[in-house]
Amino acid sequence: MRRITLDEFIIANQNLTKNASGEFSGLLRHLGIASKIINRVVNKAGLLDILGVDGSVNSTGDDVQKLDTYANDLMIEYLKNSGICAGVASEENETFIDFTSNSKIRSSYVVVFDPLDGSSNIDVNISVGTIFGIYKRLSHEDRPLSQNDFCQRGNELVAAGYVLHGTSTMLVFTTGDSVNGFTYDRGIGEFCLSHPNMKIPPKGKYYSINQGYSNTFSPNINAYLNACASKNTALRYIGSMVADVHRTLYMGGVFLYPGTHSHPEGKLRILYECNPLSMIIEQAGGISINEKKQRILDLDVNQLHQKSSIIIGSKEDVEEVISFL
Repeated sequence: MRRITLDEFIIANQNLTKNASGEFSGLLRHLGIASKIINRVVNKAGLLDILGVDGSVNSTGDDVQKLDTYANDLMIEYLKNSGICAGVASEENETFIDFTSNSKIRSSYVVVFDPLDGSSNIDVNISVGTIFGIYKRLSHEDRPLSQNDFCQRGNELVAAGYVLHGTSTMLVFTTGDSVNGFTYDRGIGEFCLSHPNMKIPPKGKYYSINQGYSNTFSPNINAYLNACASKNTALRYIGSMVADVHRTLYMGGVFLYPGTHSHPEGKLRILYECNPLSMIIEQAGGISINEKKQRILDLDVNQLHQKSSIIIGSKEDVEEVISFL
């Protein structure tokens, strides 16, 4: 049976998306093409001498991998040259980038992204991913972009997705009505629909957390971890949020990244990681909250690199964590 390609799916379903336009559909398709290019680079990283750190740190103090820089530059250049993106904000850049200084660009949409989540895993050939979200800009198309165009609540996202570069390459995205997964077929060079209308199981067998930091977690989180141990609940942790959340989406369970003594508010970026993945999990039937039991998608965003804790996954598993908070 012939598979439906990403382009065919987007065109066939664009009328189902609220306020969708050819511009919005084109932007989704261009993100798919950029993902193919990043996938090619990831697969050849060892041959292109872009493994390891580049010696710099990003705006939030993390060591920057060479592949981070490469993927970030590639995403920015491609989205700029697409002519249908007003601007971008990236985890790797301190501020946003406005493309509208080019008089030919009058787009209604901006893109936020983490170009390569879990990039330190590349050196040891473990799955990494790209996360993206699309917002409709708040400013008028005839005016320059402002930070407010990007610092929007997650419930204002018009689309969110991720690309998992693993044993196979998958693009998973939602425009607010369902979650669909596409597997990259290298033979034809296309993403093809392989996981339509994805739903997260209401309960899973796994929990995912960096338990090595448990002595820095709150007593409430540790009480939950002790409960997991008493029930012999299996721990699975990859260290790449995309990979861990993808497994949780597919198999059920819960992913936790709580606050610590040194980072009580958490370490994950709301714009680039928490909001897009929360939109996907919620559309698939799951729950995403922070350690204060607040819905991630309802959080006010005041800074481009604002951080949060996150507890995300199957409805029953997240509700169990809530009972300990």
